[in-house]
Formats: sequence, structure tokens, C-alpha cells
Amino acid sequence: MIDHQKREAIYLLHNEGMSIRTIAKSLNVNRKTVRKIIEQKGQVPCTKRCDKKEPGDQLLIDLYNECEGYVQRIHEKLEEEKGIQIGYSTLTRKIRELELGKPKNKRCEQVEDKVGEEMQHDTTTYKIKLGDKSVILVASIIYLRYSKIRYLRFYRSFNRFTMKCFIHEALSFWGYCAPICIIDNTNLARLHGTGKNAVIVPEMKEFARNYGFEFICHEKGHANRKAGNERSFFTVETNFFPGRKFENLDDINNQGFIWATEKFANRPVSKTRLIPARAFEYEKNFLTKLAPYITPPYIELMRSIDQYGYVSVNGNYYWVPGIKRFEVKVLQFSDQIKIYHQREMLIKYDLAPEWIKNKKYCPPDQPKPKRKRDRKKNTETEEKMLRSRSNKINNYLDFAIKTKVGKKKHFFIQRLYRLFKNLTPVLFEKTISRALTYRIDDIETIERIAELQMKEASYSMPLPCIDESFKSRAAFIEGRFSEDVDLTKYKNKEEDNNE
Repeated sequence: MIDHQKREAIYLLHNEGMSIRTIAKSLNVNRKTVRKIIEQKGQVPCTKRCDKKEPGDQLLIDLYNECEGYVQRIHEKLEEEKGIQIGYSTLTRKIRELELGKPKNKRCEQVEDKVGEEMQHDTTTYKIKLGDKSVILVASIIYLRYSKIRYLRFYRSFNRFTMKCFIHEALSFWGYCAPICIIDNTNLARLHGTGKNAVIVPEMKEFARNYGFEFICHEKGHANRKAGNERSFFTVETNFFPGRKFENLDDINNQGFIWATEKFANRPVSKTRLIPARAFEYEKNFLTKLAPYITPPYIELMRSIDQYGYVSVNGNYYWVPGIKRFEVKVLQFSDQIKIYHQREMLIKYDLAPEWIKNKKYCPPDQPKPKRKRDRKKNTETEEKMLRSRSNKINNYLDFAIKTKVGKKKHFFIQRLYRLFKNLTPVLFEKTISRALTYRIDDIETIERIAELQMKEASYSMPLPCIDESFKSRAAFIEGRFSEDVDLTKYKNKEEDNNE
């Protein structure tokens, strides 16, 4: 399309008497175009289509809400339902002009990096290969805004107690803290509300007061308020993870500690060329210095000593000295436990890693506690005794236990042996013989067979076997000269009952 200045030049040359052919040749324009421009007196013609339809502002607003902001669907509905042909880029431009889809939240406030005024804390998750397994770990970073110094640690899970342990570990390492700690609207520290209206959990508020700072939540959707921490995670992904291998959780934490406190802390920051370790030495004069000793965070647990002398903590068992059973108080710290009874510490242990379960711990300088014999035992002895009684019982066991495996077999032999001990040898063999004849392998049915055998009229209880040698015992010889017991009162009662 020929621009407005060129059109005016063509028309002016024509008025000065220059021929159309000369104008076309000198300006490199087609002669037909020159004639048309002269007819239009050098003006740009209005080329707007009179039949063209454009969507109104209200129509675009309604369709935007109806289609939940999906512009492609808005474009389709304009063409299919409204018959309005419009370019996709034109449609997106009109939506931008109407400020549809623009975030309602205002941009987060920009805060100047003031020395000694602020620190930030945040967490994120990574899928990391430890040894041969890929596991999901929670990375926790605390960051001093002015000096850019960081503290990094990884956890398998992250809760309120873990958050307190991490902050205690980081601040104890630095020895200083800033007066405020910017966090997101996490439920670990926030009770309710968001941003400036957030109410901090009393437990976390008291925890922060011991160190000399307070938690402040940024506004909802303003994650850039702690952009230093967000950048820290990006640096972890691009500088710490690449080219490193980790055997276990302790290994990745050891490497992360060296990287954050030595390598990264002594490396110039890309833009300002500030070295965090040097800036931190200057910032110390403006930070709050921690007390010489602050009690580490702990969880108080009440436990009872079991019959073997152990108490359970986090799925593992720790031995307590002594032979008595009583209630104990267990204080669980981040890396150890202490067991108390009546304000006296009985013993302490290093806390087992959270991925280890059902393991028993006892002091290395003491012998391993003896455990009582397990009640569970196999039935080889009972089966051998039953088979040795007779061939008939042996044949029955071959038939009965061939279909029973594992616990069912042991349970059957135990019940059968108990029945053998309660019956006379003759009655037991008659019962087993009948069970073998009718191919019965149910122990309850066998017990009913024994009851029927006892109820038969032809059966009589055998006389008890009495060892006559008792008459030669010293106790018998001494007591045979004692007076006979007077049983007349019992005879009188018996006669009264008969009357």
C-alpha cells in the first residue's frame, strides 16, 4: 500500500505539469495506480467495510465469563452463534483492551534491601535419586535478605515441629537473626487469616519470641514478596543438583550444608557482585544476637515401659535401665531422645532416622536385654508323641493333615493332642478309629465323637491307678495314728435330705 506522503507527491507533481508516464517511471509506481491517485487527489481512500460486524464490549465481557476466559472458545462462539468474523489476534487485543483476565491482585510491594531488617523462609518439594531409589524430599531454606546468606536442609516430611527444629538449627549456626521472618500463608505457622490479617499460632509466636523475631505472612498471591527465597530454590535446581550424586538423606544434607554455607556464601552474586559471607559479617552489627543458650525444640511424650523393658518412639523401641515397669516422660528432640522418670534422666539415645522402623536400641556398654521365650512354638513334639501311640493314630494323622498347611495344621495337632491328654488311651483310640472310618478331619466333630463314646452304656469309667507305696511314706506312718475325723454331722444332713 502506498503511504500518504507518496500520494501527495504524485498529486503535486501532476499539478506542476509532469506527465503520468514520467511520474510513474521516476517514483517506480504503476501508471494505472498514478491515475487512480490523481483521481483521489492524493488522499487515502476510506476502505472500511460497511457490512463488517464487530463484537461489542458487553458481548465480549459476557462471552468471556461464559467461556471461563478461554479465548479460543470465545472465537468459535462469535463465528458459529453470532456470525461475526474476527481475527484471533484482533480478538485477543480487544480482550486485553477491556482488561479481561487481568489479575485482580495488585503487584506486591517492592521493599528495599535494608541491612539487618528481614529474613525469609520457604519450602518446596523435589524428586531426588538417593542411591538407587527416587524419593520425594522437602527442601527448606531460610535466607537473610540483605546479605543473601542461606541455610539449606532436606527432609522426608515437614511439619510444625520440623519447621521449629530447622529454624533453631539455622539461627544457632549463624548466632544472629533478623527481627521479622517473611513466610507464606502456611498452616504450619498461621492460625487463620491471610497476609496482614494473618494470626500466628500461639505456639509458633512463643517460639519466635525466644529468638527475638516474629513471623509475618505476605499477601495471598504475592509469592514474589519473598523472591530471594524463590531465587534460592532456582539456584538449588541449577547449581546444587546438577553433577552431584547422593547416597542417602545424610549425604545430601552434608553436601547441601557445605554448598550453602561455604561455596555459595563465598561466591559473588551475579548482578551486584556482593559476596554473602562478607556482607553477613557487616550485617551482624544490625541483627539480633541470640542468647548464649536456647533450649532446642522438643515434643513431650508419655510412655509406659513394656514387659521387656522398652518404650516405643516413632515405631522403634528404646531400652530403659532397671527391672520395674512405670510411666516415663520422653523428650523427643530433632536428633535425640531423653527418657525421664520423676525429673531424673534415666538414659538418652540418638534418634533413629524416620525411615527405620521396628528396630530395638539399647546402650552399647550394657549387655543386650534378655527377651522372654516366645509363646509361639511348632507342634513337632506333639505330633511325634501322637504317632508313637499306635499305627491307627499314625494312619489317621497321615490322612487328616495332608490337606492342612501352616497355622491350620498346627492348630489341628494342638487340639488333637489336648483331647488325647483329656481322654483315656482306650477311649482316644476308639474315637480316632471311628473318625478314620468315616474320613473325618474336623476337630470339633472328633470331640463330639468322643462325647458319644463316653455316653454309651457299655462304657464304664476306669478305676484310678493308685500307687500303694504311699503307705510306706513317713508322712503316712506319722499321720495314721491321728484321731479319725467326725463325719456324723454330714450323715445327719444326708438323712434329713432323704426324709
